[in-house]
Amino acid sequence: MESDPLGERRFVAARRRLIERIREKGIDDLDILRLFDLTPRHLFVPEAMWPRAYLDNAVPIGFGQTASQPSLQAFYISLLSPRSDDKVLEIGTGSGFLTALLARSAERVYSIERVRELSRRARRALDDIGVANAALIVGDGTIGWRKYQPFDVIVVSAGAPSVPSALVDQLAENGRMLVPVGARHRGQELVLVRRTADGATTEEVVKGAVRFVPLLGEGGWPE
Repeated sequence: MESDPLGERRFVAARRRLIERIREKGIDDLDILRLFDLTPRHLFVPEAMWPRAYLDNAVPIGFGQTASQPSLQAFYISLLSPRSDDKVLEIGTGSGFLTALLARSAERVYSIERVRELSRRARRALDDIGVANAALIVGDGTIGWRKYQPFDVIVVSAGAPSVPSALVDQLAENGRMLVPVGARHRGQELVLVRRTADGATTEEVVKGAVRFVPLLGEGGWPE
């Protein structure tokens, strides 16, 4: 029998079912669906969670964190439309799965994670599937990564009390950012921020329909 050390062939059917579920939720862009077909989600969650890796659900990854619902991540990508020459900042590396999707859409991804062990695991998974255009650091994502600003796209994968001003400042002109904003322990509104020559505009994309772990740090909730 041919070797399959990363277990990718084992989950082909489950991955295709997930893609169909994402399509049923209104994401029918073939380029986005192809990202999910090419990226083995099970490698980004603990092995004990592999049977749940291709359900359209959030999956616990330890340290009180979760890997977000795949259809929500597909929705993020559809709204932000990262291009092949875009520079992306991701706040909250988490499992690294969204990092991989973004890296396969954009030129470069810079991702910040508070939990060192999660960042280490994500780096290993990204290396396993050959993603080389994502830089990961451990730190306070609410202050961004000024060294590499401005960013064409910023993705925040944790709920903030308000839109972090430091991240708005690091958006390039015509850049866009998605951030969940709202109460710490209840549903948040998904806010799309666009940077223009005259400043920034905000738009509520989904009201009260998302729930993320709190964004902790200088520009977020206190620890």
